[in-house]
Amino acid sequence: MATYKVLAINPGSTSTKIAVYFNTHVRFTRNIKHSPEELAPFKKITDQFEFRKNLIIRELLSDDIKLEELSCIVGRGGLIHPIPSGVYEVNEAMKRDLVHSPLGEHASNLGGLIADNLAREIPGVKAFITDPVVVDEMQEVARFSGHPQFKRISIFHALNQKAIARLHAESKDLQYEDLNLIIAHLGGGISVGAHRKGRVIDVNNALDGEGPFSPERSGTLPTGQLIELAYSGNYSKQEMKLMIKGQGGMVAFMGTNDAWEVEMKAIDGDPEAIAVQDAMCYQIAKQIGAMATVLEGKVDAILLTGGIAHNKYLVEYVGKMVSFIAPIVVYPGEDELKALAFEGLRVLQGKVEPKTYKGKSMPA
Repeated sequence: MATYKVLAINPGSTSTKIAVYFNTHVRFTRNIKHSPEELAPFKKITDQFEFRKNLIIRELLSDDIKLEELSCIVGRGGLIHPIPSGVYEVNEAMKRDLVHSPLGEHASNLGGLIADNLAREIPGVKAFITDPVVVDEMQEVARFSGHPQFKRISIFHALNQKAIARLHAESKDLQYEDLNLIIAHLGGGISVGAHRKGRVIDVNNALDGEGPFSPERSGTLPTGQLIELAYSGNYSKQEMKLMIKGQGGMVAFMGTNDAWEVEMKAIDGDPEAIAVQDAMCYQIAKQIGAMATVLEGKVDAILLTGGIAHNKYLVEYVGKMVSFIAPIVVYPGEDELKALAFEGLRVLQGKVEPKTYKGKSMPA
């Protein structure tokens, strides 16, 4: 059997995670941390391109990983136009939208750009992205808000949710497309998706304004109060945005976005930590309940994943509220590098045909 060597690149706001897989076995992994001082000189995230690329090359060379031996490179997808789930070859239209994103800046935009740049130096090697946060398979009725000026959009942890869905289906000797699942990704942001036969037909916008509050995002807020605050003259537009994403949720209540720290305080009996943690659990469970109605109660399993799924108290709290819907299965943590690499491997093995990005909203 051929041995394929896949480089996975996952840029985050303060780190760049990379891994090299030889088929399904991890050969090399690094989490390259970036200090605020290192990132301060860059006005835009895309300005960090050369800085991060050079660090990746340095780390690969330090472990004697030769670029010319790679079979393909898969980068984390960014805030491009909405697309159906799948693997996409990086092309000029995608690179344009990664640089001039239609939905704003995000560190993950660098994934496809760096992957493409490195792949161009290796004859015959292609660069891909897979299941970016803008995967959009929502049914039309789910797109409606309460006013024609506003439209619900799909921004969620598509990469991990899809990977966990496939993993769970495999454990049952079934196909992902055979199942109805509710999947809650519990991390710095929280997304809860209704997966019907392989498609996420409804999900909260986990980036900036829907669903449960999380360690650093406010989730759904009372609209009237939000408007009053925005026009009070006490906050700038940027401050209001940070209140929703970055300085909202748990960090606003507790002064930290470290869910484990809050969990420890709750265990020690801190009443505020207990109240905040309970409220987050409550909102997660309520969102799961909403997704159960989307699936008309026909739910094969509820899957809890992401870093906060390590919290046993949270799992038990949510379980008490939603276990009547379907069995709960916990897949704590996330391995997005593995998910990226495995999708690249599936392309190399001919199991998946890469899709073409067209630079505009694509039909699901």
